[in-house]
Amino acid sequence: MASGGRGRVQAQPVADPDDRYGVRDERLLTGATVITGVRTIASVALAAAAAYEQSLTLLVVALVVYWVGDMLDGFYARVRDCETRIGAVLDIMCDRFNAAAFYIGLAWLQPDLSPAIFVYLAEFMVVDFFLSIAFLAWPVRSPNYFFVVDRPTWVWNWSKPAKAVNSALFAVLLLVTGWMWVGLAIATALLVLKCVSLHRLLRIGLPVPGGRG
Repeated sequence: MASGGRGRVQAQPVADPDDRYGVRDERLLTGATVITGVRTIASVALAAAAAYEQSLTLLVVALVVYWVGDMLDGFYARVRDCETRIGAVLDIMCDRFNAAAFYIGLAWLQPDLSPAIFVYLAEFMVVDFFLSIAFLAWPVRSPNYFFVVDRPTWVWNWSKPAKAVNSALFAVLLLVTGWMWVGLAIATALLVLKCVSLHRLLRIGLPVPGGRG
């Protein structure tokens, strides 16, 4: 295992080879999971306030808190060498809660965007969620390191450009342009990509990778 030095970003993609699934390192309470919890509560509270006040500005603030907190908890986990599989799953679940709060709030405030929003939520909260937790079938720390299992699936889903397209691009486009049909086209394209990724993942060998032969 790499040691956790200050100011040095750690990248430990695979669990301890002497402990195949990293069980010895697993714990719920770390600095990163605390950040995850705080940003989740803060963002959802702001989204709820935005719906109550009918305020798009508050809703945008909720989205920013979610995005900044999501970047911060991952950065902290790498710097402090406290990446855990438990933390990765918690982060994935909280991302969905934050996204649902924001997008349902946006549909409440701008119902004309609802078709695009609900296709996106089907993609992000169902298909992408399944893809994201599938890393648990392999001894890797999180989906961010899925390149050690299958690089194309990682490039399509968890590389930095893929993450930007899957999260930031759709939200920014809807907020800036209000173009429902373009948003619907992007959401549908993302859903197709996720289904293709899921098909590839199933061909790799879920739920027991390497179990044959």
